[in-house]
Amino acid sequence: MSWFHLKHDLKTSLWVVPLLFMVAAAGLNLLTVQLDPRGELVPQSISGDASAASQMLYLIAFSMLTLTGLVLSLVVVVVQLAMGSFSPRIVRQILQDRPSQCAIGLFAGTFIHAILTMRVVRSDRGPVVPGLAVLVTIGLGMACMITLVWYINYIGQSLRAAALVGWVAKDTIRSLDRNYPPDPDAETDDPQVIPAPRGGVIFAIDHDRLVQLARRAGVRLELLWSTGDYVPEGGDLVRIHGDPAGVARSAVARCINVGPERTLNQDVAYGLRMLVDIGARTLSAGPFEDPTTAVQAIDRIHEVLRRIVQRPLHDGRYLDDDGEVRLVVPTIQWPGYVRIAFDELRQAGAASPQVVRRLRAALDDLLTIAPEDRRPPLVQQLELLDQLSQRDAQTGFDAEAVKVPDRSGIGSADELTRTDP
Repeated sequence: MSWFHLKHDLKTSLWVVPLLFMVAAAGLNLLTVQLDPRGELVPQSISGDASAASQMLYLIAFSMLTLTGLVLSLVVVVVQLAMGSFSPRIVRQILQDRPSQCAIGLFAGTFIHAILTMRVVRSDRGPVVPGLAVLVTIGLGMACMITLVWYINYIGQSLRAAALVGWVAKDTIRSLDRNYPPDPDAETDDPQVIPAPRGGVIFAIDHDRLVQLARRAGVRLELLWSTGDYVPEGGDLVRIHGDPAGVARSAVARCINVGPERTLNQDVAYGLRMLVDIGARTLSAGPFEDPTTAVQAIDRIHEVLRRIVQRPLHDGRYLDDDGEVRLVVPTIQWPGYVRIAFDELRQAGAASPQVVRRLRAALDDLLTIAPEDRRPPLVQQLELLDQLSQRDAQTGFDAEAVKVPDRSGIGSADELTRTDP
């Protein structure tokens, strides 16, 4: 086996880092026992007598063994989910995840330290309690509790698609930089453009601060990406209209917050996006797989659009105190919200009478309250819904039935609830 092969295997194996932690824990135990073999450095009021110390060490050792098994189980669950939901080729990235390796190593190392300390504690022939070793074990146990809480949060975050995709992307970029280093003679950046210091999804923008910075420099700033967009590292982030000499470029970049994925902080469209994903996913296997869940998603989409339709939407221009435009940000408008809400559900559920009728009910209701300038996108969606539903209707009866709006999909329309006076 070549040195490169051995180095690669050690770097990508799950067991190497935990083994190093366990060896370090054994060495730490030898050191602490040698420094305080009879408990002279640490008072017995802290370490306890021989019986209490033994019980405490046993409890810590047993707990660490349990936690080590728990963390290993979580890693296995993550591997299974990643293989089933994404790709079996992502397993290597998960197994070489350093935080998981360190968490396993800390728990296993604390277990080793505890059982080695138990070996020294004696209650017969003159009690012996290595106080420093006991105190270090207690400290390691507390560190393990903190690590456990942190790791549960970490592993939960790691189950997100954005985290798994991010792992692969970072490894790919590191490989790219190693094999194809950047050209030092490449052209310098455009002085009128501020590049993104790091890649990520824009989830929050400090508009007020950007207006202040633009006014101070006597320029207008144009953000080239909207909230929810992924901006690559080094990509053009902000364009400066005016003399760029007085612009605090790093301060401007700090006003635009990026992260691994979209959030609902300033991104209303992302909320609609998630609701649409839920509805479309239930219809992905077929229009009759789970139309009721799709209708429930449409209920909430309808509610959100009802709140948006009559509210003024920001045009993306931010003015200073003198009324001069200092910041321009791409901002989604009403037609965009309508398309996000209905396009995919209309196409995925066109063959489901329940989904079509519920979509029609939502659109009809929105038309009753929409201002005149916001009606065209809704009318267009109704026309497209008619085209798709008529194409997929099996009989003439079905073709007429899907034209009836129904707030429950099937069950609350006038044709089904009408009673004679």
